[in-house]
Amino acid sequence: HVQLVESGGGLVQPGGSLRLSCSASGVTFNHDVIQWFREAPGKERQFVAGITFSSGSTFYSASAKGRFTIYRDLERQIVYLHMGSLNVDDTAVYYCTADVGGQDYWGQGTQVTVSS
Repeated sequence: HVQLVESGGGLVQPGGSLRLSCSASGVTFNHDVIQWFREAPGKERQFVAGITFSSGSTFYSASAKGRFTIYRDLERQIVYLHMGSLNVDDTAVYYCTADVGGQDYWGQGTQVTVSS
């Protein structure tokens, strides 16, 4: 049974930073692609950043590039999303997803609220 768990969300002031974590059980990441998406109230879920776990190759949305960094801990099998220069438009539920053997798995999400 594959399960993804996000953590690290919370309330942060504009200009602040947060680090989200995505850990997995029931699976060992190899050549899988792990991605972060977010969903704001009333908006569609949108891609934020992704990483190929084995190579560490990364890719970002235009809004995340330059402010967010995705990276992974090979040994601990965790994917992180460091988010900097946060603004109110970054407020959303953040989800990690993994494509494992052609099947997509999603976590339950973690709330990020950017507010003064």
